[in-house]
Amino acid sequence: MSSSSGREISRRKALQLAAGGVGASSVLAAGFPAIVPASAFGATAPSNRIQVGAIGTGRISRAHDMPGIWQYDQAQIVAVCDLDSRRVEHAKTLVNGYYGKKTGKPFDGVTGYHDYKELLASQDVDAVVISTPDHWHALVAIAAVEAGKDVYLQKPASLTIAEGRALSDAVHRSGRIFQIGSQQRSAAQFRFAAELVRNGRIGQLKTVYIGLPGDPGADAEPEMPVPSNLDYEKWLGSTPWAYYTEKRVHPQEGYGRPGWLRCEQFGAGMITGWGAHHVDSAHWGMDTEYTGPVEVWGTAEFPTHGLWNVHGPFRTEAVYANGVHMIISGDFPNGIKFEGTEGWVFVSRGNEAVTSSDPVAKLKDAEALSASDPKILSSVIGPDEIHLYVSTEHHGNWLDCIKSRKPTIAPVEVAHRSCSACLLHHMAMKMKRKLYWDPWKERFKNDDEANAMLSRPQRWPYMIS
Repeated sequence: MSSSSGREISRRKALQLAAGGVGASSVLAAGFPAIVPASAFGATAPSNRIQVGAIGTGRISRAHDMPGIWQYDQAQIVAVCDLDSRRVEHAKTLVNGYYGKKTGKPFDGVTGYHDYKELLASQDVDAVVISTPDHWHALVAIAAVEAGKDVYLQKPASLTIAEGRALSDAVHRSGRIFQIGSQQRSAAQFRFAAELVRNGRIGQLKTVYIGLPGDPGADAEPEMPVPSNLDYEKWLGSTPWAYYTEKRVHPQEGYGRPGWLRCEQFGAGMITGWGAHHVDSAHWGMDTEYTGPVEVWGTAEFPTHGLWNVHGPFRTEAVYANGVHMIISGDFPNGIKFEGTEGWVFVSRGNEAVTSSDPVAKLKDAEALSASDPKILSSVIGPDEIHLYVSTEHHGNWLDCIKSRKPTIAPVEVAHRSCSACLLHHMAMKMKRKLYWDPWKERFKNDDEANAMLSRPQRWPYMIS
């Protein structure tokens, strides 16, 4: 892992002070990064620990991403950033509290930021985990890799296909380590299902069924005063100005499901929310991770009034160049069913619980993996057959790859392609006609109207150049 000379001097000085009898609290008071004895965190030396900044500290960050990082001795969260100052303080309390409990002594080693650019400029941050709303994903991730930081980015990769292409290109130019938060790739049942399909256990793959819910609409919401703790103008980012109302953004009390998830201004709804997971897992089994469909069509119900306007019930379909037909609908069980000429395999998260306010409060299928014939599931993938990348924990895989500089299990081009496929399904919902896609040129064929949807106007100064 590369590091600047200034950062190394800072760390060495702090360690020398600690070695000379200056306590941890004194070092922190002097303005140095939080350094505690290696014995408090395990065998990993503090000077070699990956220092992580968390950008976006809402629901998914608190429940999933920050705990995913702090469980590992080889990493330490040293900075948090959010446009809601109350959430910054909550995040500092959360992370300091965790490390304090772990070390058995008071801990105050987390720096809070309002501006992600200031966090990215810090020489004491090696890598960032980005858990912002969807419309900020690509812009912050591009800035991060250009600042020399390795990146873990919550899915979906981007708001538009054009943004996704810019992100993938930026990551490849930078050489930084990138992981998209498609954690199903680090779940054994999803890998095994993909291996079964790729190795012909169900014959020739013909159809993939993806079960995915829609979101309910809601009534209009009144304009409200912007809370003093929220930089709302900046929170809107590249999207058009819209009056503030709490359900457009996130709860001011607690960390329930935020309203922006149901506003098309900031994302496409469940087709990219859960869809980014399931389409990615489907691509893994289909061996189409670096391409996309060639035809896509479908229909959806959209709210006709009110604040929340992402899609509701829907059915969309796509065909890939290899002839595989993908169908996505809320009429199917939540998960992925691969159907071939000699049987089928179904994979899901089983009974994994999600937040109570999510449309899928609890997955109803207790079986995470099932098949048309039990013999399919008991078969062994032989040494000369296709064995897919093994990761047992998604954040841990990212941290390991930061150390080794090897590709992650969910690299940026894979992230872009799965997000693109979801966005194509969303465009089909809108266009209500069949679209013909060229996955190599990343353009629709002879369709200016559809090609106009590949990007959105971006509000100054929050543009991706």
